Amino acid sequence: MENVSFIMAFIAGVVTFLSPCLLPLIPAYISYLTGISFHELSGDVTKAQRRKIRLLTIIHSLAFILGFSAVFVLLGASITFLGGLLLQHQLLLKKIGGVLIIFFALIIMGVIKLPILGKEKRLTYKKEGVSILGSILVGATFAAAWTPCIGPILGSVLIYASSTASVKTGIKLLIAYSLGLGLIFFLSALVINSFLAYIKKIERYLKAITVVAGVILIIFGILLLAGK
Repeated sequence: MENVSFIMAFIAGVVTFLSPCLLPLIPAYISYLTGISFHELSGDVTKAQRRKIRLLTIIHSLAFILGFSAVFVLLGASITFLGGLLLQHQLLLKKIGGVLIIFFALIIMGVIKLPILGKEKRLTYKKEGVSILGSILVGATFAAAWTPCIGPILGSVLIYASSTASVKTGIKLLIAYSLGLGLIFFLSALVINSFLAYIKKIERYLKAITVVAGVILIIFGILLLAGK
């Protein structure tokens, strides 16, 4: 079951990337991180310029991923530690967590609509110039943000992590989640030309993706309620 949990956390990271309000912003993130314009990212450039763009994209994408992964892992460790302190209430916490995960799933699927989740609330970091540290801080700020995109999915992973009562397991779960989000972000950054070309085709399937993600979370919530 533990291996399945890590796979689920990884998939949750992938689904986070495919969120309707996050996916279209990826080119803007890449442009902001590297200081390269959309025209340079997707336009006709020389071979030398293309190599420079590729190198900058790799370096700053990895720095960005490192930034948000560090915050996610710290969140996972903290909430799992708290769950460990409440060990005597683990059964109750699991049942509450199962209900919350199902609730989050219904939000993701659009069955439940909360106006407060329609308003983006996020911390901002003004990046001065192009630097690796700046990209790490942008990633950390991204992770600290609460948005309708990542809130329910990340919350579900954190709730499950808190029910494990093992800080080590909680850290591994959030590493798996970060890998899912980070890997697809990195691959998209590497093939930004193709990404820009196919993003419209991907968008037509986003509703189906969110419904499938919601169903998976509902199943996971039911398993948690059953003590599995």
